[in-house]
Amino acid sequence: AGALRAAVAVGALGLGLICPEACGAEAAWAGETPILAAPSLIALVNHFRGQQMLSAPKPGDIIEGAAAPDLKDVKGQENAKRALEIAAAGGHNLLFIGPPGSGKSMMAARLPGLLPPLSPAELLETSMVHSVAGLIAKGELTRARPFRAPHHSATMAALTGGGVRIKPGEVSLAHNGVLFLDELPEFSAQALDSLRQPLETGEVMVARANAHVRFPARFQLIAAENPCKCGHGGAGRGHCGRAPRCQFDYQAKVSGPFMDRIDLQIEVPAVSAADLALPSPAEGTAEAVARVATARQVQADRALQADDARAEPLNARAEGDWLETIADLAPDARAVLARAAEAGGLTARGWTRTLRLARTIADLDGSGPVARIHVAEALIYRRAGAASPVP
Repeated sequence: AGALRAAVAVGALGLGLICPEACGAEAAWAGETPILAAPSLIALVNHFRGQQMLSAPKPGDIIEGAAAPDLKDVKGQENAKRALEIAAAGGHNLLFIGPPGSGKSMMAARLPGLLPPLSPAELLETSMVHSVAGLIAKGELTRARPFRAPHHSATMAALTGGGVRIKPGEVSLAHNGVLFLDELPEFSAQALDSLRQPLETGEVMVARANAHVRFPARFQLIAAENPCKCGHGGAGRGHCGRAPRCQFDYQAKVSGPFMDRIDLQIEVPAVSAADLALPSPAEGTAEAVARVATARQVQADRALQADDARAEPLNARAEGDWLETIADLAPDARAVLARAAEAGGLTARGWTRTLRLARTIADLDGSGPVARIHVAEALIYRRAGAASPVP
C-alpha cells in the first residue's frame, strides 16, 4: 500500500524507487521517477549484477467509472433538483430533509454524474490517497470522482482515519469527490462533529501517541435525513403522533455548528401519485451537466484572470478579500442579506456561505454582478432549524 505516494515522494527528492512487481504498474504513474519493480530479491540482485536486467514497469490503465444514473428518473422534486444543480455548480454542501421514499438518496446518487471528471492534478491527488489505503488494483486509475457512502454506524476513526497503522478515513477517500451521509441524525454526535474541521479546512489531522498524519479531505458533503424518528414528522402529516416534539428532538441530534457548515438545506416533500403518473421529465442529467460545466468554467476563468494567489476556482472555497471581490453585492442585495442577519437567521459563517451560494446562483444565471434575486434564493436554502417543541 502507498506505492504511488512513495514514488512521487522519492521522485521529488531526485531518487528512484524499488518496489514489488505487483506494485509496479501503480508506482509507474509517478511520471519521471525511476522505478524498479522486482518479482524477487534474487531478480533484483541479478539486475544490479547486470545478469538479468529488469525493464521499467508501465502504468496501469485509465478505466471509466460506471455510468451515473440519470436525473430523468426522478419525477417531481423540481426544487430539490434545482438545489442539486446549484450544489454541483459551486461545490456546495447540501442536505435533503424529507420523509422516506421522497427521493433523497436517489438524487444524491445522481450528483457525481453532474460533476466534471477529475483533472490530471486531482487524479494524482486522489489516487495517492487511495494508494495509501491500498485501494488501487493493478495500477488502474479512474477519472470518475469518488463517491463514498458510509453506513451510519461508522465510527469517528472510520470517517476521519486511524488504526494501528494509520490509514485514511472516508473523508479522505472522498477527496475531490462526494461524501454521502444518509440518515444523518443516526450518526453518532462524536463522528459528525469530527467532520467540522475537514469541512472548513479541506484536510484532517489524525493524531496518535506515536504519529501525527495529515490527510487531504476536500470533499463535497451531501446528507439526507427524515423529519423525525418515524419518518413522517410535521404537524398534521403522516402518522407521527408526537409532532412537532418528535421532529425537534430528532433533528437536534445534529449540532448547530455542523448544520451551519451546510450551504443548502432543502425540504423534500413526499412524492404524490400525480407526480408518479407523469411521464419522465424533459430535462435530465445531460442538460444539467451542460449548465454546471458552464458555471464552473466561469469560476475557473475568473480565478485564472485574478492577480491573487488566494483565488479559488470554486465558489464554495472562496473566502476573505477574494470572496468580497467576486461577490460584490448591489446595494439592494446587500440590504436583503443584512436584514436576514439582523433577524438572527445568519451567523458570521452563514453570511459567508450565503455570499458563496449567491455567487454560484448568479453564475448559473449567467449574471456578472450578484443581484437581489440571487441573494433571496440563497437565503431560501439557509434553513433556520427545526421548529421549537411544544411545551
